[in-house]
Amino acid sequence: MTEQTIALVPGTTATPREFGPLTRQMFVRYSGASGDLNPMHYDDTMARAAGNPSVFSQGMHQSALLATFATDWLGPANVRRFQVRFREQVWPDDVLTCSGRIDQVSEQEDGSRLVTVSLSCTRQTGAVAISGSADFLVPAPQAS
Repeated sequence: MTEQTIALVPGTTATPREFGPLTRQMFVRYSGASGDLNPMHYDDTMARAAGNPSVFSQGMHQSALLATFATDWLGPANVRRFQVRFREQVWPDDVLTCSGRIDQVSEQEDGSRLVTVSLSCTRQTGAVAISGSADFLVPAPQAS
């Protein structure tokens, strides 16, 4: 989608996107890629010894999925702020649904628009794993 085809008005929602089911292998890959080598994310024995039912996803893994969703919607070059709050753990076999809504649009002097969005990453249970917000500076539409 390009900014010319997106209605940049408050209340506009993005088409939700699903990720998953998430697997232990995804957690291991993210551990290696991110350098987050906490065994709670890949060693079931240690995770259970700490009182968890199994390994669980890194919060930054879900954050990365939410960021991918948001930048696919409004453009990676347009991001000016991205903020998340971790709310619930994510487990193997969870399916996450990312969604977003435009909350505010401010016209800038150069014709660009500062777009503030609310973001959410929800588990299949309906519980929110991550909530967040972001600002995108969307360039002025090009004259045809």
